Amino acid sequence: MRSLQLFLLFAVITVSVTPVQAQSNRDGSMPQYLFPAFSQSIILFKTGEKRSSVMNFNTVTEKLVFVSDKKYYDLMNPETIDTIYLNDCKFIPVGKTFYEVLLSGPVSLFIQHKGNLLEKGVPVGYGGTSQLAKSVYVTNYNSDGLLSNLELPEEFDVNISTVFWIRRNDEWFDFTTEKQYLQFFPDKAGQIKKFIKEFRLRIDRKDDLIRIVKYTISI
Repeated sequence: MRSLQLFLLFAVITVSVTPVQAQSNRDGSMPQYLFPAFSQSIILFKTGEKRSSVMNFNTVTEKLVFVSDKKYYDLMNPETIDTIYLNDCKFIPVGKTFYEVLLSGPVSLFIQHKGNLLEKGVPVGYGGTSQLAKSVYVTNYNSDGLLSNLELPEEFDVNISTVFWIRRNDEWFDFTTEKQYLQFFPDKAGQIKKFIKEFRLRIDRKDDLIRIVKYTISI
C-alpha cells in the first residue's frame, strides 16, 4: 500500500471547449462539485451591486468557483458578498466558505456541503478494498494572485457529507442526526419526535427537514 503523499499541482487548467463542461474526469463526472455542471449565477454584494457569473461549488475546498477566460478560480473576499443565487439555491458567506440557506427567520436553517478526498480502493486481503483519506492540493495561486482550481487527480474519489446548521438567537448549532437536532429543543423534543414519526420524515432529506424546522417554530 502506498504511503500518504501531498500532491502539489501547479498548472492552471485551461480548456478548449465550453467552460461549463470543463474540469471533468475522463468519464465526464465532476465529483468534487456540488452540481453536475457550471451554471449561471447572480452575485449580490453588500453594497447592493449585482453581477452575473458562471459558477459551481467545490465541496473539497468549500469554495464557490467561477469561470473567467476559460480558467477556474475560487471566489475571493466572501465578506463583501451578501447572497449568491445558483441553481435555484441560495448561498450566504459564513467565514471563508458559503452555506446553502434552507430557511430564514427566528430559527434559520443551513447546509454546509463538504467533500472528503479518498484514494480509490486498493486491494487488501480476502478480496476487500481499503480507502485512505489524503491531502491533495486542488487549488493554487497563479501569477495574478488568484486561487485557481485544478483538476482532481483520477486516483481519488470524493465522499460528500452534509452538515446541517441551526442559527437561533445569534448562536450556531450543527447536527447530522435527529437525536442531535432534538437536543437543541428539549422542551419540544417529545412533540417534534411524534411529528417526525407520524409523517415519516427524515432529517437527511432537505424538504423533510425544512418541514420539521417550520413545525418546531410553530409549537
